[in-house]
Amino acid sequence: MDYRFSSRVFQLQSSAVRDILKLTQGKDMISFAGGLPAEELFPVKALREAADRVFTAGPGVLQYGVTEGYMPLREQLCERMAAKQMKVQPHQMILTTGSQQAIDLLVGVLTEPGDVILVEKPTYLAGLQVFALHGLKVIAAESDEHGIIPEDAERLIREHRPKLLYAVPTFGNPTGRVWSLERRQRLLALCKQNQVPVIEDDPYGDIKFVDQEQFPTLFSLEGQAEKGTVFYTSTFSKTVAPALRTGWMIGDSGVIAMTAKAKQAADIHSSTMDQQILSQLLSGFDLDVHIRLIAKSYGERMNEMHELLKRQSLQNVTWEKPKGGMFLWLELPEGLDSEALLRCAVQKGVAFVPGSSFYANHPKRNTARLNYTYNTGARTQQGVERFVEAIGEFTARS
Repeated sequence: MDYRFSSRVFQLQSSAVRDILKLTQGKDMISFAGGLPAEELFPVKALREAADRVFTAGPGVLQYGVTEGYMPLREQLCERMAAKQMKVQPHQMILTTGSQQAIDLLVGVLTEPGDVILVEKPTYLAGLQVFALHGLKVIAAESDEHGIIPEDAERLIREHRPKLLYAVPTFGNPTGRVWSLERRQRLLALCKQNQVPVIEDDPYGDIKFVDQEQFPTLFSLEGQAEKGTVFYTSTFSKTVAPALRTGWMIGDSGVIAMTAKAKQAADIHSSTMDQQILSQLLSGFDLDVHIRLIAKSYGERMNEMHELLKRQSLQNVTWEKPKGGMFLWLELPEGLDSEALLRCAVQKGVAFVPGSSFYANHPKRNTARLNYTYNTGARTQQGVERFVEAIGEFTARS
């Protein structure tokens, strides 16, 4: 049989991270590629105890649940959101299979194929895949160390009239940057004025290396859910464990109800078992203490990689030291193609993600994203040495 695939599928680019993983099979590979949390920091004992408490309630815990998600967990999340000055009620929230599904559902209910979505340059590669699958035209605004440049965003909004803005303002993927308060306020005002809803993706916001620093969400700056501009999404993947596949989205109750309809068509509901385990975890475990432990460890790992790279005296290689999150973003010597560099690096036993994967168009090919959270100690040192050796060898060949 000859299969006829939809035109939308042909627009999809394969995930660079997944392709890299194929290259690394069966090798002594040190990977700085995936956004992997440190497995030794997973709260295994607390999760096991939480699961045991769930099962003591009887077989009903294995039954179907409501599309919007397990109510006790939604109520707990509302309390956690309130601690961040985000006032929201359970009917203004939906639980999803990771925050990735929240993005997919919201794009699905607020856009039509051919619509324009505005993003930051560069931006989250899996987000770009979602937008391509929905047939959207992606327009990227210039950014710097303070976030999207408002003047460029204003020009693009005026020219293209986007249906949505997608942004990761706090410890962005791939750059690790944090938008300044001024940029947050100006972009929010710009989107409100032009009736452009905002998807605020915040998977890394809790992983800040200086606990006292405050980075207000766009949602909190606007201060309302009903008829609001901002739809905020986050996940337990980085703070508890990715395998639980539980994220959430908050925003206007009418839009949340519409995403629930779309979710019914997709999967009826996400795993209520996972949601009940997380609810029990929040009841008997101090997640905030655990997050501070994670942030402390990741800050040490970031400093470790930062110092190792500094010692190498790399010529024409620059990066910004992140204040949180999981990634270092490198600009490599002009003219160096990081996709070609990756092939050389893999031969030496180290992997990273070429920066071109994070651009909607006109990519900067001399860029790379390195994850610092998964490895530590000798593995990080050896991986950095292999990476630097690959740069030297590749540059010599060119």
